[in-house]
Amino acid sequence: MMYSLHEMMIWEGIDKRKFPRVKYQCNLRVIDRGKEDIFDTYTENIGAGGICVVLSKEFDLFKTAELDLQLSEPGDPIHCKGTIVWVIRRRNVNTPDVYEYDIGIEFTDIDEGDRKKIAALVEDILSA
Repeated sequence: MMYSLHEMMIWEGIDKRKFPRVKYQCNLRVIDRGKEDIFDTYTENIGAGGICVVLSKEFDLFKTAELDLQLSEPGDPIHCKGTIVWVIRRRNVNTPDVYEYDIGIEFTDIDEGDRKKIAALVEDILSA
């Protein structure tokens, strides 16, 4: 996918993070406005501070969402809350008249043990 100079500048700014991130596929459940939307999607990246996902639905900026992240390891999903901190609309590569949304979610209410579990996962992937 080709990005314009403006889009690349946006991505460079977004990519300066406190926590390292890696590309990792997991199941994601997003609960929005009392109705449950379930997305089985891949993550663009995940880190101890947040997650970026590609979804078929746009979410409002700065909205709080409840998340259930099922990592590939066995066990209960990580349940936390997050804030939508950025949304970028893009055309679907296979269907140009359909849009997808890159959505950045910062974890705002997450158990410290779950945050450490994600950090360990990221470290394992980066050291492989």
